[in-house]
Amino acid sequence: MTDLKYWVGFNIVPNIGPAKVQALLDHFGDLETAWRAHGQDLQAAGLDRRAVSSLLAARKQLDLDAELEKIARAGVRVLTWADADYPAPLRNIYHPPPVLYVKGELCPEDEWAVAVVGTRRATVYGKEAARVIAGDLARNGVTVVSGLARGIDAQAHKAALDAGGRTIAVLGCGVDLVYPPEHRKLAEAIVAQGALISEYALGTPPEGSNFPPRNRIISGLSLGVVIVEAGAGSGALITADYAAEQGREVFAVPGNIFNRSSEGCNALIRDGAHPVLSVNDILEVLNLTMVSQQAEVRAVVPENETEARLLTYITSEPIHVDELGRLSGLPIAQVSSTLALMELKGMVRQVGGMNYVLVREERADYIVD
Repeated sequence: MTDLKYWVGFNIVPNIGPAKVQALLDHFGDLETAWRAHGQDLQAAGLDRRAVSSLLAARKQLDLDAELEKIARAGVRVLTWADADYPAPLRNIYHPPPVLYVKGELCPEDEWAVAVVGTRRATVYGKEAARVIAGDLARNGVTVVSGLARGIDAQAHKAALDAGGRTIAVLGCGVDLVYPPEHRKLAEAIVAQGALISEYALGTPPEGSNFPPRNRIISGLSLGVVIVEAGAGSGALITADYAAEQGREVFAVPGNIFNRSSEGCNALIRDGAHPVLSVNDILEVLNLTMVSQQAEVRAVVPENETEARLLTYITSEPIHVDELGRLSGLPIAQVSSTLALMELKGMVRQVGGMNYVLVREERADYIVD
């Protein structure tokens, strides 16, 4: 991708976030043109004076080719909105990060992901609950997403790795750094069996203000978020809030009503979160009881022209098989057999009466502010 360095450049410039990147793309068509634009043109594109000033200063200081070389030396891959490999679930959230730094590997199977997060000051009960839930998710072919923090997050990552599964850690610093530092070996194991992900440029320190925004990525990568243990003011509840805003399912592990570390989880359940007594409570709600079978079928049955045509008409709104036949111009028998395979592959779901909905969007255009 010839303009990758400009995506990286804009990601480093202060005061330019997803909405402004989208505005620049809308106005200039590409980020290379935007990077080279005059101040007046940048203001015409919708950038305020502070953002324009930040960009003009950065252009004088940044060596974008050197930035790409640094990324390559670190063994890091950069994904942008323009990449087909950018995680589809994350692409569809409000203001997804324009740039993702990835150390390790993301796989198609990671779309079957569940976040497991909680307090840094975990009790023995919380740690054991995280270990059992994350391990059982991994054994069922579900990727475990968390934040590499002390306490519940670390237990979730370790349990997924011990179960031979995949796990993704979303960081509040550059992926070339590890925070907390005692999780360096854990981070190395995650890279070998999953990925470290961050929206922050290499070398970005783990400042406190970075962590709340990164929580939207944890939930955005996931079909649902499990809060294992959290006090009333725990940062894990921010992830639950993001999950609810993004239309993800929210789960919580019930705890002792007299224990302050369970106040947040118990309150979530009172307010409508799904209580988790075993991994089956998660798998059933998220329709993940056949992930392993779905992955096997998806691996051996490639997408074809018929699937592509049907996906044109299947959305989050139920549509009847007869209507799909009429719109696509395909025989009903062909439509029905293809839908059966697509359902097994986890692409669509029957919601009763031969009506189908899309399980998740397969692609999305650039985010619109």
